[in-house]
Amino acid sequence: MANHLTRFNPFGDLAGFESLRGLDDFFGHFPLASSFAGRGDEPRLNIDVTETEQAYAVKAEVPGARKEDIKVSLEGNVVSIRVEKTREDVEKEGETVLRRERYHGVQMRRFSLGHDIDASGATARCTDGVLELTLPKKASAQGARQLDIQ
Repeated sequence: MANHLTRFNPFGDLAGFESLRGLDDFFGHFPLASSFAGRGDEPRLNIDVTETEQAYAVKAEVPGARKEDIKVSLEGNVVSIRVEKTREDVEKEGETVLRRERYHGVQMRRFSLGHDIDASGATARCTDGVLELTLPKKASAQGARQLDIQ
């Protein structure tokens, strides 16, 4: 009787679903798939945010963007970064474009920070495809306030 022991495989029942993996291919060739192709492929505006007692520092990747194409706005504790990249459609005579992969369009990123920003002291600079923001925290006029319990 001990010779007929089998090891329990908790995923054994899922082996029957292996044939359903072809469904991804089916939906990839679905007629409407071409109209949705490429959605979600645009690059994301990646950022790093660090904080000190006095300020926030933000670094955003903006490769290939010119300074004129970058707009940063501050409202309270909300930071908005907008980058517009345009494509240069200059084709030379006798030249045929075989493939275009470089992204063009508008990328936006909006996020909030823990403290209001002092917009008058904020600075921005763009070097080597990296936008660097220095955002000083607004000094709180009253500080912490204790309530009287009645």
